[in-house]
Amino acid sequence: MDPETTASCCEEFERAAGPSRRRVLAGLAAATGAAVTTSVFGDAFRQVSFAAPSRRAVGNNVLVVISLRGGVDGMGVVVPHGDPAYYAARPTIGVPAASLFGADAMFGLHPALRPLEWLLATGELAAVHAVGMEVPNRSHFRAMEEIEDADPTSTVRRGWVNRMVGLGGGSEPYDAVGLGDPVTPTALVGDALSLTAESLADVSLAGADGDFLSRRRRQLRTTWKHAPGALGDATRAALRTADDLRAVVETPYRADSAYPKVYPAAGLAAALRDTARLIKADVGTEVVSVDYGTWDMHADYGVLDSGRMQSMLRGFAGAVDAFLRDLGPTRSRVTVVTISEFGRRVTQNGNNGLDHGWGNMMLLMGGGVRGGYHGSWPGLGTDKLVDGDLQVTTDYRNVLGEVVARRFPDRSPTSVFPGLAYRPIGVML
Repeated sequence: MDPETTASCCEEFERAAGPSRRRVLAGLAAATGAAVTTSVFGDAFRQVSFAAPSRRAVGNNVLVVISLRGGVDGMGVVVPHGDPAYYAARPTIGVPAASLFGADAMFGLHPALRPLEWLLATGELAAVHAVGMEVPNRSHFRAMEEIEDADPTSTVRRGWVNRMVGLGGGSEPYDAVGLGDPVTPTALVGDALSLTAESLADVSLAGADGDFLSRRRRQLRTTWKHAPGALGDATRAALRTADDLRAVVETPYRADSAYPKVYPAAGLAAALRDTARLIKADVGTEVVSVDYGTWDMHADYGVLDSGRMQSMLRGFAGAVDAFLRDLGPTRSRVTVVTISEFGRRVTQNGNNGLDHGWGNMMLLMGGGVRGGYHGSWPGLGTDKLVDGDLQVTTDYRNVLGEVVARRFPDRSPTSVFPGLAYRPIGVML
């Protein structure tokens, strides 16, 4: 990849992923005069006119998608210690085989993930290696759009999560929820309703404090009760969402485990805490999308006991561990899946980091998961690489499709992922 293109692309990605983007968008949302804070009103407006008949699900399965933004180094998470070319390509940043846990003859997990080791014992932690898109795409934004849209048969921007909840017949915005960032991810965009907010506390009526709350709610209902068109539908959906989730938002929550509160996991932990809260409330949410990044480590990747990679992994493991423990017995109906736009190069660069690559890994945890290592490993020999990258042997849509098929059996994987030649790999029970 051209160094100047890489630098420009990644600087833009860093800026877009930063807090300034969130402040600007939050300000825009406030300036619209929307009835509900953050993007509750806006997302309902964009999607309400296509709503399907309402349905209330109780005790349903839930999919939690954690997007590892920036292109995580899959070979640094699920380490192919059994392939000698791995250490030859990474003399400085390779993870020592002796430090891995849960290892078999080929793979082992980075020691920073050790808080999740208990999931190995229960058979609830799986890794699929050499996954990705059919064709390499090393641009952050184009790859994210493509991997979350997941429909090469159409030019319409509509995410796979949105298609999935639409197939289930749901029409409430909280069927599919994005937490931790007010920007709606592509996966949730489309005809079906969805809800995006930085936190559950933001899902409330703006400017409606104290005694004025009931009057404002009544005024808005009266004003918009018979309003025609998309705007009227959107406002009613937003008001309904604020009402339906009011008890969840206002009831103090006591987690059954301690969530980390320090960088870099504080944001992820807060979003997953809200996710546990929403799942336990049993309002019918089917999918929750959470972002955790950035993993774009061209430099400062680090080594075993210091640097960005081990710090990010440690934060990830701590937050996910707390979340799954917090769920208690509810964990049996919750499946966690990680996804990232692309992997990293096999060989470390001159800055002891890794540039954009192709093949990657996905982690699956929780209910319905068949533990262990899955997928077909192509090898890291020179004749096995594609332009210096790990070759993709499993279409990421087949991993997600298997989760959909097993956990939401009323949805067809080929309807959620149009054009997919569905081939389950046995990662789900």
